[in-house]
Amino acid sequence: MSQEINTPKGQLLLRTLAMPADTNANGDIFGGWIMSQLDLAGGILAKEISSGRIVTVSVSSITFKKPVRVGDVVCCYGECTRIGRTSMSIDLEVWVKPVKEHGLEDRFMVCDATFNYVAIDAEGKPRPIQ
Repeated sequence: MSQEINTPKGQLLLRTLAMPADTNANGDIFGGWIMSQLDLAGGILAKEISSGRIVTVSVSSITFKKPVRVGDVVCCYGECTRIGRTSMSIDLEVWVKPVKEHGLEDRFMVCDATFNYVAIDAEGKPRPIQ
């Protein structure tokens, strides 16, 4: 593995703060909220690549590695790994920066996923990616 520890893969696409309203019954951040952040981040990159409207068609994989806590800074990174005629696959990672009393602790990865998008036209039909 060529990737160093504490080095996200791809570019920073989205940065937000984990809030109390996003918790599950255990008090950790709900996995569905993390998935929605991943989809927002991947959608931003897919829209930029396709120069237009896109839709999410599937999630090939998603792995939750560690819990996210309220107050963590949540950062979504991604890179396009495949472009077809109308579709693309984007590998995504979620990294957090826990905020403690004395500043930020080291960031670490909590989730990775692959989302698949299709470029569509005004009628919602697949269109070629330029």
